[in-house]
Amino acid sequence: MSRLVIFDCDGTLVDGQAAICDTMDEAFAAAGLAPPDRNEVRRMVGLSLPHALRILAPDASEDEHSAALEAYKAGYRSRRETGILEEPLYEGMKALIERLDAAGWLLGVATGKSDRGLHACLETHGIKHRFVTLQTADRHPSKPHPAMLEEALAEAGVGAADAVMVGDTTFDIDMAIAARVRAIGVAWGYHEPGELIAAGAQGVAETMEQLEEMIGG
Repeated sequence: MSRLVIFDCDGTLVDGQAAICDTMDEAFAAAGLAPPDRNEVRRMVGLSLPHALRILAPDASEDEHSAALEAYKAGYRSRRETGILEEPLYEGMKALIERLDAAGWLLGVATGKSDRGLHACLETHGIKHRFVTLQTADRHPSKPHPAMLEEALAEAGVGAADAVMVGDTTFDIDMAIAARVRAIGVAWGYHEPGELIAAGAQGVAETMEQLEEMIGG
């Protein structure tokens, strides 16, 4: 019997908040908008970029949203191409992924990142080959819509009852519940543990060891 664990990326696998906040500041400036509150930006991580921009700048025009969207994409791409982008894996995550893979778990990612951003991130850390399914905002509605998880299950050939979603935001937990997939939160990301439990997470891991135990359970 195959089992699948699907990870969120930013705030779960990697800590990209500094790059996200800095690029968002630049994108808003390019669109002529006042800079967003950084804590609010952190709380939007995981949503698709257009969805996040509508929440962060609810009074902006469509032209301003479009300008900010394109500026953000260009800014993030420039950071990656010039080598200044920092998206470090959380300590112990690579070893955990390797242990899960060795134990026979199929691995996937469901993220608000673009295809290009996700592939570059995983390749940088030398873990892309560990994942059998990669789902991004380029091809699906924003979280918490369950489309990403539904496609991940289909690609992996695994039923919802044999899968688990690991994420750091209520968007991840809500998505998992909508797809009838077991949900586990992590405490090192961008939403508070209490919020994740209230949203329906089975538990919230504070260490990689706890996360591994919860996944296995």
